[in-house]
Amino acid sequence: MSPRKQSKRLVRNHLFSMRLSDIELDLLRIKSQDAGMSASELMRRNGLLRPLPKRLSKISLQTYWELGQIGNNLNQLVKATNTAIKMGRTPPANPELLEELLSVLHQCRRDIAQVDTESDDWEEEEEDDDWEADEG
Repeated sequence: MSPRKQSKRLVRNHLFSMRLSDIELDLLRIKSQDAGMSASELMRRNGLLRPLPKRLSKISLQTYWELGQIGNNLNQLVKATNTAIKMGRTPPANPELLEELLSVLHQCRRDIAQVDTESDDWEEEEEDDDWEADEG
């Protein structure tokens, strides 16, 4: 049997090294074995074929952060309202409206971060994947 000829485009003659901890190396070996492919092929597919996380603009990041701060204040108001109700006092705000406002705020933050609640095929394969875009 003669050696297979590959197109020059498919010949992989470049080496890319990376540092992994012992745990990361074990996880890579387990994932590649589970996928039935070499660790190199798994890394190529993950590194080259998967879409990158979307980066947020500075304004979007600041808005996301500010909405988080507003959410913290709303949570304090919800707690004060619930405490007042338990003590038989007049609440400082309508609890239903506060919950609705918190829900809208959380939806705004999800929209800013462009979090997709529907999973794609590649996301289902990597349920435990915790990769994130760099913030800086």
